[in-house]
Amino acid sequence: MARSATAATDRGGEQVQVRLAELVGALSLGIDLGFGQPMEHVLRQCLIAVRIAERLGLEDPQRADVYYTALLVNVGCHADAHEQAKWFGDDVALKSGKYDHEFRSLRAVLSGVGRLGAGRPPLHRFRVGLEFALGGHREVDDMIAQHARIARSLGEQLELPGTVLDALGSAYEQWDGKGWPGKLGRHLVPLPARIASVAEFTEVAHRLGGVEAVRELVRSRSGSQFDPMVAELVDREAEAIYAGLDGVDTWGAVIDAEPALGITVEGDAFDGALTAIANFVDLKSPYTLGHSIAVAQLARAAGERLGLDPREVSTLGRAALVHDFGRLGVSNAIWDRKGPLGAGQWERVRLYPHITERMLQQAASLAPITRIAVQVQERLDGSGYPHGLRGTAISRPARVLAAADAYQALREPRAHRPAWEAPAAASILRREASAGRLDGAAVEAVLDAAGHRVRLRREGPAGLTAREVEVLRLLAQGLSNKEIAERLVISPKTAGTHIEHIYAKIDASSRATASVFAVQHGLLPEEQLEHAGASVPGT
Repeated sequence: MARSATAATDRGGEQVQVRLAELVGALSLGIDLGFGQPMEHVLRQCLIAVRIAERLGLEDPQRADVYYTALLVNVGCHADAHEQAKWFGDDVALKSGKYDHEFRSLRAVLSGVGRLGAGRPPLHRFRVGLEFALGGHREVDDMIAQHARIARSLGEQLELPGTVLDALGSAYEQWDGKGWPGKLGRHLVPLPARIASVAEFTEVAHRLGGVEAVRELVRSRSGSQFDPMVAELVDREAEAIYAGLDGVDTWGAVIDAEPALGITVEGDAFDGALTAIANFVDLKSPYTLGHSIAVAQLARAAGERLGLDPREVSTLGRAALVHDFGRLGVSNAIWDRKGPLGAGQWERVRLYPHITERMLQQAASLAPITRIAVQVQERLDGSGYPHGLRGTAISRPARVLAAADAYQALREPRAHRPAWEAPAAASILRREASAGRLDGAAVEAVLDAAGHRVRLRREGPAGLTAREVEVLRLLAQGLSNKEIAERLVISPKTAGTHIEHIYAKIDASSRATASVFAVQHGLLPEEQLEHAGASVPGT
């Protein structure tokens, strides 16, 4: 990824340069909501981590490792939100309890067990509890270990230093060796990971109980979860480390705190960073894998057909990549629900573009794409959301994005319906235009672009056979072995064997990590990528 310290001319003659810290910081705001925490939780833990690093006398390169580790430590925790919702009913509510009890303690175990099947009828909860006891607990335990691996994968795509990648890959290890996956302990756990762990948990303690709560926490977990040396430093210098934390301009302070010369991205590197983050956001549900990339491809093609200038096309494509960032703040109990949504659930859905706006608006360099992205669900007749804009209040690029997103969502399966065939999706889109909700010219440009998608390869990398590619596509969509077997007319045992072979070939051990591989190598179902189509409200 090309980095530069000075602005350079972007494609189309536009000068655009963004601090990588701003992109990662924006992503962290959505991660906050996915943990049921107030926005800026991760930013504050980053500030705490940097202050600890300074008091330990770390040099700039080491402090930079601490900085990016603290910002990205929990970025992988939404990748298996589908499975979290399957077991515990609400992935956000589940993760919000992370800071209540010490890991692996009896109280933590009892709290988790008490959430099994939450929000469902008693008989369903009994079945979930039985399935969990028979083997589901091992799946959940492995999920936690995979979070660090997925965070490391994003770090690799952002081309962060190897020292940061090592720390991210060890983010859930503990000083006593009883973390996840439990392969490291004591000084074998990278120092940035040890610092980030203390910073993350003490941020919550300080927010809820002040400095004394911080001291109580580090004393109780020193030598188990926390490095005693870091815990002792925080105990001794807590007043200074947490001073002014509640009154500081957190965003500005974090961006300014980036050690050494800030990493910047521009041009293709900017697009690459946005694409990497968009792919990780889309991992939140198996129904949205590859969605943002497909919308971006379609929106750019449609924009060109409408005669938008190259700068507008570039900005439109970037807005398409970020338009679903706000989905991180809504539970998969809603996104993956098989039945109709209640009024309260619909209100949560209608908030997601607003959450996207809140995530991105802090960075002035992202303002042009934010203005377009937040309008993705607005409709010309004023029936859209989040602001109920109508007519000319909706920009031309945003109209193209709305049509591209709507088409793509129709061409993708959802929990409550299968994917629409291309002719039916086109008919629905044209009806939306005729009813005055979508822009007619934008709809026709999107449909024209969708009819000329290049077919993707049918065999995959890493030695995957054609059948294994089929299995991987279904696995990435969240289907069980039994469902995959029924879809492909094979036995569940054969499906399981295929999955074992796939995991071995691509070095994966869970649906989430296999999904990352599928997205990165263009192996999603062709209707999701070939036609690059996306979501009318409620689809």
